Amino acid sequence: MIRMRTLCNTLLACMVLSSHTWAKTLMENGDWQAIRELENGKPVCVMSAGPEKSVGKYTKRGTVLAIISHRPKEKRFGEVAFQAGYTFKKWAKATATIDAKKSFKLFTQGGHAWAMDTKADKQLVKAMRAGHKLVIKGTSSRGTLTTDTYSLKGFSANWKAISKACGVR
Repeated sequence: MIRMRTLCNTLLACMVLSSHTWAKTLMENGDWQAIRELENGKPVCVMSAGPEKSVGKYTKRGTVLAIISHRPKEKRFGEVAFQAGYTFKKWAKATATIDAKKSFKLFTQGGHAWAMDTKADKQLVKAMRAGHKLVIKGTSSRGTLTTDTYSLKGFSANWKAISKACGVR
């Protein structure tokens, strides 16, 4: 059930984030799934997972995902993004915390949050590879505080799969 939900969420994320033309599942391990697709004819490797727990006083919310991607033709590697399932409050910051120890500030736009820069992407991926739990906190445009908790089980294996598939060392 969780794997099928992850597959559906991953494919949805790819359709949302790109001109989806073709996708191949690379791996499903733990709570994460990895795919390789073509975006405007160029290879893109993506891994994603849905939260195992979401908390907030909301009545309706769209798809919520953690997404890591490589776009080698654009020289963009290990980009970390979070799809909130709502529009973030304007100018709101979000946070990503690994194992209640290491926190990262995220910037928001529309319904997504990202690491602040390439250096933060690398640090966040490194912490996620070593961690067990990821918690994302954000505030919707209506002022609703949300907390999404992700398992990092399978993160490292899926990271290796997308890196190999897109030739990232």
